[in-house]
Amino acid sequence: MKLYLIIAWDADDADASERRVKVRKEHLAGAMQLKETGNFILGGAMLNDNGDMIGSTMVLQFTDDDEFHKWKSNEIYILKGVWDRIEVHSFKVANV
Repeated sequence: MKLYLIIAWDADDADASERRVKVRKEHLAGAMQLKETGNFILGGAMLNDNGDMIGSTMVLQFTDDDEFHKWKSNEIYILKGVWDRIEVHSFKVANV
């Protein structure tokens, strides 16, 4: 399995948080599905100093890049414009 670190920043417009709230339940259902299939390692919202959600960080694992891209092309936060800047990095968990 290949690990992926995803750092995704919410769009910086007046409607971004509203879009996030509208599809958050669907996003979390997708994360639960990833967890059930063993693809979800960890994840959560990034917060600003006021405690507002401004993005997400996830560590996911897939058998290959095609499987990862399939997930990415169906992620609701991407499809609905919640995330507008996404960094994807290969990742390795420290053996500690």
